[in-house]
Amino acid sequence: MSVTIAEELLLLAHSEDEGRQLIDSTSLDAALSGAILAELALGGRVDLEGKKVAVRDATPLGDEELDAALARIAEDGKERKPDWWIHKFHSAKLRKRLLTRLADRGALSERKGKVLGVFPTTRWPEADGRIEAGVRERVASALAGADPDARTAVLVAIMHACKLDRKAFPGADKDRIKQIAEGRWAGDAVAKTIAAINAAVMAGAVAAIAAATASG
Repeated sequence: MSVTIAEELLLLAHSEDEGRQLIDSTSLDAALSGAILAELALGGRVDLEGKKVAVRDATPLGDEELDAALARIAEDGKERKPDWWIHKFHSAKLRKRLLTRLADRGALSERKGKVLGVFPTTRWPEADGRIEAGVRERVASALAGADPDARTAVLVAIMHACKLDRKAFPGADKDRIKQIAEGRWAGDAVAKTIAAINAAVMAGAVAAIAAATASG
């Protein structure tokens, strides 16, 4: 089964047995938006040169979420900063759609309940662990010293930006995580993508918190 970087991130962001979310929703939603943008960049659809997002190729990639994001960027027609788009894509609805898609594919199960018998809650425990096991194997190999591919490096960088890295991989070496997240091993184009997404995810989370505070 083919999954996106955003879906890989979601699998790692939930505990396997209980399906409990390991980081706060604001940070996770910003990270998911960053993962969508990063995958468009790695797929050759957008450029992140000069700290702006510019469409290179508007041809769909064949994934509903990625193609919808690409269409929005192309229709906008303006070269905006990555954090602008991450804030624009930032949505609990995106998270729910991706979780539901993983459940429909059999990777997760949807478990509804109530907190204190009153407040509704939904958890997403693992159903078929093979997909997450493959993701964990790739990430663990990179954290152990192997050169990561671009997708794995972006995933590690986004995990670092949203503070999921040490929660999903408690024993991971902090220096190695930082080395991958800073793109020191990578070619120039990939390193720029990682740097832009990393900064934008952090900025997007801050902006979302500020907006929620202002509206409250």
